[in-house]
Amino acid sequence: MTTTKADDKAQAKAEYNAFLAACPSRQLLDRISNKWVVLILCALGGDTPEHTGTSPTPQAMRYSELARLLTGVSQKMLTQTLRALERDGLLTRTVTPTVPVTVTYQLTDLGHSLHHLTQPLRHWAQTHMDQVQAHRETHDAQTS
Repeated sequence: MTTTKADDKAQAKAEYNAFLAACPSRQLLDRISNKWVVLILCALGGDTPEHTGTSPTPQAMRYSELARLLTGVSQKMLTQTLRALERDGLLTRTVTPTVPVTVTYQLTDLGHSLHHLTQPLRHWAQTHMDQVQAHRETHDAQTS
């Protein structure tokens, strides 16, 4: 039986089957698999280099704190990523009327539930990087 694009889209939305091209959950997977998203969620979840080996405690962070922690992220990328995460309901942005204005970001319950997945992902990447690098070098030597 053949299906039309409209049928595929309706099925993808009804079932949220990421294997179907029209499924909106693909956009969400694309967003949450971004390195900056993973690192922001880890930072706001309290999983930072200063807290290695301890149980992470979620924390509110200012934009400048995030920018310092996430070395290499551009101002534009950090701003876009924070806005997207706020739109998706993964973090909240709180503006406090001080001089100058204080803006903090904090995980929502939904964001915290995702942090439980991104934290082990970050740890896995750091723990296995030597092995991955060795495989890359072996592969590159064989294909050259």
